[in-house]
Amino acid sequence: MEKINILIVDDRPENIIALEALLQRDDINIISTTNPNEALKLSWEMDIAIGLIDVQMPEMDGFELVEILKSNPRTKDILIIFVTAISKETKYAVRGLNTGAVDYLYKPLDPFVTSAKVDSFIQFVRNQRELKKKNKELEAYQKELILAKKHAEQGKRIKENFLASMSHELRTPINGIIGIAHLLAKTDLSEEQHEMLKLLAISSDSLLGVINDILDLSKIEAGKFKITRTETDLPRLCDSVVNLLSIRAKEKNLRLITELDPMLPNQILADSLRLNQILMNLIGNAVKFTSEGSVTLRVEAIDFKGNSVKLRFLVIDTGIGIAKENTEKIFETFEQADDNTTINFGGTGLGLSIVKNLTKLKGGTLQVQSKLGSGTTFSFENWYQIVKELKPLIKSNKKNFEPLPHLKVLVAEDNPINKFLIIRILKDWEIDADVVENGKEAIDKLKLNDYDIILMDTFMPVMNGLDAIKHIRGGYAPGKESIPIITFSAAVMDNDKKTAIEAGANDVVGKPFDLETLHNKLTMYTDGKTRL
Repeated sequence: MEKINILIVDDRPENIIALEALLQRDDINIISTTNPNEALKLSWEMDIAIGLIDVQMPEMDGFELVEILKSNPRTKDILIIFVTAISKETKYAVRGLNTGAVDYLYKPLDPFVTSAKVDSFIQFVRNQRELKKKNKELEAYQKELILAKKHAEQGKRIKENFLASMSHELRTPINGIIGIAHLLAKTDLSEEQHEMLKLLAISSDSLLGVINDILDLSKIEAGKFKITRTETDLPRLCDSVVNLLSIRAKEKNLRLITELDPMLPNQILADSLRLNQILMNLIGNAVKFTSEGSVTLRVEAIDFKGNSVKLRFLVIDTGIGIAKENTEKIFETFEQADDNTTINFGGTGLGLSIVKNLTKLKGGTLQVQSKLGSGTTFSFENWYQIVKELKPLIKSNKKNFEPLPHLKVLVAEDNPINKFLIIRILKDWEIDADVVENGKEAIDKLKLNDYDIILMDTFMPVMNGLDAIKHIRGGYAPGKESIPIITFSAAVMDNDKKTAIEAGANDVVGKPFDLETLHNKLTMYTDGKTRL
């Protein structure tokens, strides 16, 4: 235990000896002097906690000594106890307390009172020092927290910027590949070429799926992922997932089985997109790690309450299985069961992490039962509201779009493949289009010509799309400040879309874009527009 320094100041040595004898104990150091000036020096040099000071002394009395101590920041916190033989009149006590003393001891000293008072002040000092220590630790901890928060926010910004940039850089060429494949499919091709085109589409979709997985995981971690429940045809959803993965299963001579409980309701309220994503990941994973045998999707109705049903989804395979010690590891981001898994089977290690997080967001828990070499069963349970009647689906014709010959469109796009793609699409819709390669060319072109709408890429050299929009909205081309502008962006984070709208864009279309979506937006923002 740290010792407490106590200073005794008295002009009579015998009084000091008497006090030292009364206060002698292991947890304190007693420093004494008969000279007030030396007392000031000792107080300055040593960490004095308590001062027992005589009131009547030659040269400088106790009141004057304490006034000097209290006026100095280094010694102002010393607890002063006056020791006096003078009258106990109130005026002396008031003067001492006003000077800064905390108590009085009167001569002749009572051993028990003196010891008790000093003991209580020693404990007070210890408590105060412990409190100061804790406060300093707290202040240091708060500084660390503020710094950690700053680093976390900076890291989050860097991560989001990186994701936005990578999303754009990866999605832009994929958009071109998918678009060119779409155009090729309309041309005269041999059966073999159609098969190659189908493989190209599968590969593109697979790569796009990895990018979407990374973005979905980031949204989940940021708490920006939303579950949207709509009326869902459950048997159709299950058949659709199995059919999509049947080609991969046939290539490996696997039986892909669907087992639906006869008690299942046909329609439920569910986030069909996310449920589809969960099942696609689990079944795709099962097919990947199964060399022979089968993969089974089983859906069971295990409980009914009123208008709700508790469903259990199981994906059962006869694959390689998972060692018990690795069953938790497989749910971690970018992790797989062991190093050989990536070598032998490939993959990013994102699928199961996303499934676990999506299942949790939907209110369920993903469970796994497995034995190494004997297959694996993934399952999750959740309550769903039963829908009595499903609203009829409105089917849209995505192959034939109404021509828009009355529109003149300015396109700003620097990627040559995307440029070729968008021009071909607009040409098919009989739209008159001018094309530029950056934002600066776009605003200069707008100044010279009239357009009904602008399709603006977000990321371009010289001047990016957002800066170009700000120039347009700011009056760079007088009289054309309100022209509708739709931005193309492969960055699909929520804040990227928000930034585009705040810059002045009317809408945002993600890459790769859906033709029906683009056609609808062109029609909506140029509603009733005709050009002479």
